[in-house]
Amino acid sequence: MAVLLRTLCLLPFLPHVSFGQFLPFFGGWFGGNNGGSAVSYSDSSNWELVSKDSGVSAMHLILMPKNNKAIMFDATVFGPSKIQFPDGENCRLVPDSKTNETDCWAHAVEYDIGTAEVRPLKVWTNPWCSSGGLAADGTLVGTGGWKEGGKSVRLLSGCATCDWKDIPDALAGYRWYATQQILPDGSFFVIGGRRTFTYEFLSPQGTGDLKSFTFDFLRETTDLAENNLYPFVHLSPDGNLFIFANNRSILFNPTTQKILREFPVLPGGSRNYPASGMSALLPLNLQEGNAEAEVLVCGGAKPEAFGLAENKTFLPALEDCGRIDIKNPNSDWKIETMPSRRVMGDMLILPTGDILMINGAKKGTSAWDAADVPNLTPVLYSPEKPVNKRFKELEPSSIPRMYHSTSAVLPDGKILVAGSNTNPDYKFKGVKYPTEMRVEKFSPPYLDPSLQDRKPEILLEYSQAALTYGESFKVKVKFSDDWEVDRTDMKVTMYAPPFTTHGYSMNQRLLILETSSVGRTFLGFYDIVATAPPSGTVAPPGYYLLYVVHRGVPSTGMWVQIQ
Repeated sequence: MAVLLRTLCLLPFLPHVSFGQFLPFFGGWFGGNNGGSAVSYSDSSNWELVSKDSGVSAMHLILMPKNNKAIMFDATVFGPSKIQFPDGENCRLVPDSKTNETDCWAHAVEYDIGTAEVRPLKVWTNPWCSSGGLAADGTLVGTGGWKEGGKSVRLLSGCATCDWKDIPDALAGYRWYATQQILPDGSFFVIGGRRTFTYEFLSPQGTGDLKSFTFDFLRETTDLAENNLYPFVHLSPDGNLFIFANNRSILFNPTTQKILREFPVLPGGSRNYPASGMSALLPLNLQEGNAEAEVLVCGGAKPEAFGLAENKTFLPALEDCGRIDIKNPNSDWKIETMPSRRVMGDMLILPTGDILMINGAKKGTSAWDAADVPNLTPVLYSPEKPVNKRFKELEPSSIPRMYHSTSAVLPDGKILVAGSNTNPDYKFKGVKYPTEMRVEKFSPPYLDPSLQDRKPEILLEYSQAALTYGESFKVKVKFSDDWEVDRTDMKVTMYAPPFTTHGYSMNQRLLILETSSVGRTFLGFYDIVATAPPSGTVAPPGYYLLYVVHRGVPSTGMWVQIQ
């Protein structure tokens, strides 16, 4: 009662505060909104054009931590881009030129996700169809590419004036269309590439010992079209690697370098480049102790689609998804059907734990001028819903995003969408699908304005951003309304931003953290106590976007680092 009287005495000094805002402080003494399970959001979603010119075609895309800048780049051999280095600075000598030709066009940019401003970056060796991921300290580590870039490692730290540091001949294998996966200790596993049936390891700093290891599984899964490029690799929470190539998959121990088991064949067609399906490790729910680990693979093309596309015969893309428990030695694929066919699409994990399928085509395959009928309609997949109720089509775009298109989840929950170039150079006229330089943002349904009173705001200055494995940490949030919240209303998620190219988002991962308490403090403020992931096998060291999700609506993400 004494606390109540002291609080009431403050009311004359707080004219801008409504009485309803005191209800959480009083612990529900005066009623208020009821708690309960999460409420599903509406079907509203929308698109906005945020830039007419990204400077370069966004064949590769990644969101950098700390500075909230997106890195976009293509190849160095596609001729002039749309942005030059100022005053002829940073021109590069064209490799193998007999006339000492120089290239003063940028082929990579740093894109400001808030202002849409771009800063040109200099790429020395060709990163065409390369791979990449973030190191534990937030450095972008890129691997491979074409010609002189095939064995290069590229580093970008993300400071305000930093540029690429290019290390030629740093890889043992020629990594063109390869995949890069971070491991529990922060080192990297790099696998595959065109006619490269090997893998190798890099240190957390991106250095290696120039030693590769033969991997017969890649040789066994190739075909006339090489439909096993950019293999899907997902780190299981037990430390093993799920590797999917063409239509086959295995569980591989990167420590012993032994194949532990092979899973059943996924029927229907080919799933990797150039058939270019989509794949993601479904969210790991740490609230349930020993988290299940399921992989989703959707879309793709028939094995013969690439060869037929060379003669302008575009086969319908695949419309099925396969879902499998990779920790269960007796598991088999569970097949579901998407609302539409899709090849070359992106698969992103949203802060809520839902899956977004976006971009791509309904016919054909990856490669220049090898597809038709853009798939303009994003699809939401809710993995926790009953079978046959998991898919929902969302608002379509008006801009085709086909070969060499990319997308990324942003801190505010929107999706950055860029790229699309079905041509071997920059072409804006005289082709069916011109090179696309416009950048869009897509707002999923949880950003519907009618839901924003549910949205928590993380108070950065009162929340812990440096996490330690297995230890509890506190996040403070506030609401604009007088919500009465309990643990069933809230979840805390951690998202590892991926390196996206050619329809595959490498190193993507979302964890649903164990939450021990949600306590009201004052005027709609809440303290949430959550537990960090237990180890690097569950969450490799590095930067993550941490979200607080309230009744299906996520906060703006806060960057955290775990080590």
